[in-house]
Amino acid sequence: MFNSLSEKLESAFKNLKGEARINDLNIANTVKDIRRALIDADVNFKIAKEFTDKVKDKAVGEKVINAISPGQLMIKIVQDELTELMGGSEAQFNIIGNPAIILIAGLQGSGKTTFTGKLANYLKTQKGKSPMVVACDIYRPAAIDQLTVLAEQIGVTVYSERENKDAVSIAQNAIKEAKATNKNVVIIDTAGRLAIDEVMMTEVANVKAAVNPAEILFVVDSMTGQDAVNTAKAFNDRLDFTGVVLTKLDGDTRGGAALSIKYTVNKPIKFVSSGEKMDTLDVFYPERMAQRILGMGDITTLVEKAQAQYNEVEAKKLEKKIRKNQFDFQDFLDQLQQIKKMGNIKDLMGMIPGVGKAIKDVDINDDAFKGIEAIIKSMTPFERANPDALSPSRKTRIAKGSGKDINEVNAFMKQFEQMKQMMKMMNNMPMGGRLPGMKR
Repeated sequence: MFNSLSEKLESAFKNLKGEARINDLNIANTVKDIRRALIDADVNFKIAKEFTDKVKDKAVGEKVINAISPGQLMIKIVQDELTELMGGSEAQFNIIGNPAIILIAGLQGSGKTTFTGKLANYLKTQKGKSPMVVACDIYRPAAIDQLTVLAEQIGVTVYSERENKDAVSIAQNAIKEAKATNKNVVIIDTAGRLAIDEVMMTEVANVKAAVNPAEILFVVDSMTGQDAVNTAKAFNDRLDFTGVVLTKLDGDTRGGAALSIKYTVNKPIKFVSSGEKMDTLDVFYPERMAQRILGMGDITTLVEKAQAQYNEVEAKKLEKKIRKNQFDFQDFLDQLQQIKKMGNIKDLMGMIPGVGKAIKDVDINDDAFKGIEAIIKSMTPFERANPDALSPSRKTRIAKGSGKDINEVNAFMKQFEQMKQMMKMMNNMPMGGRLPGMKR
C-alpha cells in the first residue's frame, strides 16, 4: 500500500538527516521533494503545492532550523498535514432509521457489489445488525448473481427482482420487505457504468429521492488516482453523498485518491477495503493512514484486529496448558485459524513499524499455512492431543494423508518441539513470562 509514495517521502526527509547544520536551503529542498512525491502519486498539483506550502510555513514556525532532531520534527509536521488532508479524524457512520437505508454508488468495476457484501458482514458481525442487501443493478444479471453468492457466504438476506427493470420500485419493495422481516439495515447496490453518463446518474438520484438514505457511500477504485477524484466530484454534484469508500488498497495504489478526495469534494473517507474476502473492510482513520504512508506502521489497527479475534475464556484455557507444558497440535491449529481471520498476512506485518519496508519485495503467500494445516488435519484427535505419541509409522501415515514428504513432517515436528521449549522457558521466567502490566 502506497509503497512508492512512502519511499519517495523517506528519500525527501534524507535532506534533513545526518546534516551538521539545518538551513533554509535544506528545508526548501525537502519541501520540493515532498511536492514531487505527491505529484508522482497522482495528487493534483494545486493540492500538492498548497500542502507543501503549509508544511514549509509550519517548519519555519516550529523553528526546525534550531531543533535538536529537525528530521523527526519535519516528519511530524508532514504527518499532521497528511492527517488533516485526509480528513483529520474518523468520520461517523450513521445507521439511523428502522430500517437504516444505505445507498451504494460508483462506477462499474470500482468494487461496489463486493463492498456491499463486506459492509453487510461488518454491520452483522461488528455492530450486531440484521442487514438486507438489495440488488438494484437492473442491467447486469451477473451483478445480481454476485450479490446473491456474497450474501450466502456471510449469511444475510438478499432482495432482488430479476424481471423488474425499475430500480426505484425494487428499492422501495425491498424496504417494505425489510420492515416485514425485521431487518434493521437495508444496503442498496446500484448500477454503474464504465464512465459517467446521464442515465446512470438520473437513476441513482431517483433512488436516493425515493428512499431517503441515512448514508450515501461513493465507492472508488483507489488505483485510479486523480481520475477517481474527478469521478467523485461528478457524483457528489448530483448525489451530495455522505462519504467515500476506497477499494483495492492491496493493489498498486499510488495514493492520489486517498490524499486528494477529501480536499476536492469535502466529504470524508469512511471505509477502506482490500482483497475479496468479506472480512477485509476497515474503518478509515486519517492519522493511522498517515503513519502507514510515512512508514511508521499501524500498531493500533493491528491490536484491534487481534482483539476482535480474542476470546478471553479460550485464552485462559490456553494459558493454563502452556504453563503445564501441554500445548498440542490442536492448540497450534486453532491459533493459526485466529491469525488467518485477522486478514492478509503481509498487510498485518506491514502494520508493524519498520517491517513494511523490509518485506515490501518479499512475496508472502496467504497459503503458507496450508501445508501445516494439512499435516495437522491428517492426524487423529488422539495424535493432535498427544504430540509425543507420534511414532515413525504414524508420521508416515500423516505424510501420506497430507500429501507431504516424510522429511517435511519431521521438520514441522522439530519446529513444533522447539516452539514448546521456548514456551516452557518463558513460563519459567519471572512473572511466568508475562510482560509488566499484563493481567494474570
